[in-house]
Amino acid sequence: MPKRKSSPKPKPSHRVFSKEFKIGIVCRMQAGENVSALARELKMTRKDLYAWRARFQAGGPEALRGRGRPRKAEAAGLAASGTSEAPGTELEAARKRIADLERKIGQQQLDLDFFQQALRHVGAPRQPGTKPGVTGTTKSSKR
Repeated sequence: MPKRKSSPKPKPSHRVFSKEFKIGIVCRMQAGENVSALARELKMTRKDLYAWRARFQAGGPEALRGRGRPRKAEAAGLAASGTSEAPGTELEAARKRIADLERKIGQQQLDLDFFQQALRHVGAPRQPGTKPGVTGTTKSSKR
């Protein structure tokens, strides 16, 4: 059987995108759009899209370079503002913060339940006393 010659894939040309375009794509990713579909639509790799998102999350819109080479002052500013923490450390810090906030919410729910029960107890109708001069009691109080 003769071997088929596969046509060589054309090398993707190096494309340059503006900062505004990159921000728009990152916003679409953060809105929940499928990254694979977005990459196919733009004829790009998912790796590039994830890299843009990571830069955006680390340094905001300023971290996404626009067209061309950055000016010397701009490049020095980006290097100086680089995060001192590794992305994994940032993720761990965020997870710790989430756990702390969830713990706080749980504690607040316990407090809320306690005070709602206390309010029901205080607001319960009193039963009339059986003897003259005896004040009424609530249903749940025992002496």
